[in-house]
Amino acid sequence: MLNFCTLFDSNYLSRGLAMYHSLQRCCPSFQLFILAFDDTCYDILKKMQLSGVVVISLHEFEDTDLLRIKPDRSKAEYCWTSTPSIILYVLKKHDVSSCTYLDADLFFYSSPSILLDEVGNNSVLLTEHRYSPDYDDSAVHGRYCVQFMMFKNNQQGLIALSWWRDRCIEWCYARAEDGKFGDQKYLDDWTATFEGVHVLENLGGGLAPWNIQRYDVNLSDENIRCVEKLTGKHFDPVFYHFHNIIFYNNNRIEIGNFELSNAVIKTFYEPYLNQLERMKELITTMEPSFDPHGSRGQAWDWKTPFRIAKRKIAGRYNVYRINKFIEDHHG
Repeated sequence: MLNFCTLFDSNYLSRGLAMYHSLQRCCPSFQLFILAFDDTCYDILKKMQLSGVVVISLHEFEDTDLLRIKPDRSKAEYCWTSTPSIILYVLKKHDVSSCTYLDADLFFYSSPSILLDEVGNNSVLLTEHRYSPDYDDSAVHGRYCVQFMMFKNNQQGLIALSWWRDRCIEWCYARAEDGKFGDQKYLDDWTATFEGVHVLENLGGGLAPWNIQRYDVNLSDENIRCVEKLTGKHFDPVFYHFHNIIFYNNNRIEIGNFELSNAVIKTFYEPYLNQLERMKELITTMEPSFDPHGSRGQAWDWKTPFRIAKRKIAGRYNVYRINKFIEDHHG
């Protein structure tokens, strides 16, 4: 059985559920430990009684070290700070042989077991950003992306994980400072610093808006095939990272400040947004008092069109009317 963990609050509930259901379709046997970052998220997840899911509350999870630094971190920064801690919590409290952290805005197209099989006798798995040249931000945000990381419950895995947790407790902020950024830049030199670290080779693990320009994407008979433009290498997607999708409060949606082809939007974004809408409908039948997309906190004000106008010129506008997305995705 594969063991995964993730964390999200009620504003990301539709994304977290979409990720879970995609995993359920692709992976026959797994446990997903979900750290619910607010009471609303926790209560709904508990009511759903999802197969293979263990819901963890903040009250159960937080220790004195985390509570001590919590007032000094923004909500996003505290989530980042908590990432190594939730992996360590699952390994220790539930005594599993390994645990793979998943960002809540991932979506799976085939079983992640093919990625985890690469680890072999190693104890830690890292995934690279694999930035497209135009978007290479590794100097600031790091070579590796926290999105999909595996740690074994052994000496090598626990040494690296415990070190990472300690560093995030000390410093984890949404700014670049002294070679650090959030929880992520700490990973840059792990292959030289720690033993048993494997960097993922399968190109299907880690498709994202910052690297999808490197690939040609084709959809035929419901199967997605990708080709790396530089090498001509064919591969199947395992997961896509739907980073920074923003739902506004005027029925519009922004899918990122990157160049996204019509094929990418049709193949990846349209089905995913449909899935998010289905998850929203499911959630609101249980609890209609909040928006599980988080759009109530994302105001479209008079400044917004000016802020994103330059993206339109650069071909990276990517703002659409959500209720017309399927028929005609341009807003």
